Amino acid sequence: MTFPDLFERFSMTILPLGTSDATHLRFQAVARYASARAGDAPFTGNGSDQIAFVASGSTKLVAHASGGREQVVAFHFAGDLVSVPARAAHAYTLCALEDCELIYFPAEEFYKLARFEAGMVDEVLERVMKALARCREKTITLGRKNAQERLANFLLTMDERIGADNDGGRLLDLPMSRRDVADSLGLTIETVSRQFGELRDAGLLETMGRSKVMLLDLQGLAARAGHLFEPA
Repeated sequence: MTFPDLFERFSMTILPLGTSDATHLRFQAVARYASARAGDAPFTGNGSDQIAFVASGSTKLVAHASGGREQVVAFHFAGDLVSVPARAAHAYTLCALEDCELIYFPAEEFYKLARFEAGMVDEVLERVMKALARCREKTITLGRKNAQERLANFLLTMDERIGADNDGGRLLDLPMSRRDVADSLGLTIETVSRQFGELRDAGLLETMGRSKVMLLDLQGLAARAGHLFEPA
């Protein structure tokens, strides 16, 4: 797609209805384009924070620590806004899970322009609150849950974001590898594969190849994830 086409996708998804032409042009003036093949890194956090809009494809945000250690911080899909922090105590890289196209902005400029439109502030705040909720859930998952609870919770989170109804179940077409899932959940690949097998044997899901997962029992998965339920 051309830059104007991609920016229009950003505009339709992020900018509120009724955004003035002047504000639209200001965003377009500071926007930049990046694309990447699966496995490549469109850009790395440098001296300033960046805001990236995933126009197509999907990405993972990876944090780098000393000794070559890495942590998958989050996964992002088409239509998402991604905050890529500047290098500080850790370095951050945005990597393509599949071929992707991005529109990105210097964060300072993005927030400055957002203040011109009240509806834009509401949109950004709503997205920030959703991201905060996911971070909070992941903190609990990594700090207090066992391997099966972590994987079950991950699958339920993916269902909320990219799941689709399919023949009585919910179909996930996961763009990330089992290694990515393992790195995100603080597990080994072998443990992730074993937990997939146990959940499959329990009748909670089916797997089709390396990427497709059919969720058959969301309530059962929620129980395996350690979720609380309201009393009857």
